[in-house]
Amino acid sequence: MRRSFTALAIILFVAVICLAAGCGKQGPAPAAGKPKVALVMKSLANEFFKTMEDGAKAHQAQHSSDYTLITNGIKDEQDVARQIDLVEQTIAQKVDAIVIAPADSKALVPVCKKAMDTGIVVINIDNKLDAGVLAAKNASIPFIGPNNRKGAELAGRELASKLKAGDKVAIVEGAPNAFNATQRKLGFEDAIRAAKLTVVTSQTGNWEMDKANQVVSGMITEHPDLKGIFCANDNMALGAVAALKAAGKLDEVMVAGFDNISAVHQLVQDGAVVATVDQHADKLAVYGIEYALEMVNKKAKPADRETPVDLITKGK
Repeated sequence: MRRSFTALAIILFVAVICLAAGCGKQGPAPAAGKPKVALVMKSLANEFFKTMEDGAKAHQAQHSSDYTLITNGIKDEQDVARQIDLVEQTIAQKVDAIVIAPADSKALVPVCKKAMDTGIVVINIDNKLDAGVLAAKNASIPFIGPNNRKGAELAGRELASKLKAGDKVAIVEGAPNAFNATQRKLGFEDAIRAAKLTVVTSQTGNWEMDKANQVVSGMITEHPDLKGIFCANDNMALGAVAALKAAGKLDEVMVAGFDNISAVHQLVQDGAVVATVDQHADKLAVYGIEYALEMVNKKAKPADRETPVDLITKGK
């Protein structure tokens, strides 16, 4: 009896202590760490995306107490499988948000939806994900980026202002699986149609300088009276200028580009490139990161946001 009484007393004593200390209750959750944001880009061999990365890193350095940043990109502009792998890696790293410039507007949707299903915020920048595939996957991913069609139309108008009705022009397109490539082609065509110029050929350069050089070499051979070329990015504009220079046609054929990378700045001032379009690569990822943080911290609802595009010509 004495032992039973003693054991019972001990149990009651422990119970009282536990109640006083809050045993059996969950204490306050440990303070959450800084949000972790992953920036997944296309080819870092393209100056545009290197500038984007530098801008994102500079922003994080200024806001180091607000979030941590992981950046990555593919080597080859067309290596869609590798970019999907990079997103898979960020999911495994348990990031809070992914800001992605997709290499393919359709193929990246499933893995982005997978990230969302684990609770990761996904923000789409630069190249818009395909609306039809998003709907089919029941995914709502906001696009934070420029109106590519409007930007290309600005470049097209500038080129057209230096030509006359009936003059022949050509288009060097971006990758056919990219929404922004399609929009830039449409924007240039809008301007050319209004100016009554004639598009005699349109071929893809897959965003690459060397490929564009080959394409333009063929264009000027097939169409010796060509007067203008629109390139859907500045990498390809550099290839076009090199092809024209090699053929001795730099003074006969005008080139317009898109992206305003530093490598074309002097060419614009020299007149070898009549115009390019600045979509502010250094800020584009920052816009996406800031919105991602809004969604993580304030539970903001996803909605598209248009970012600036500006025409760059000689003297500007």
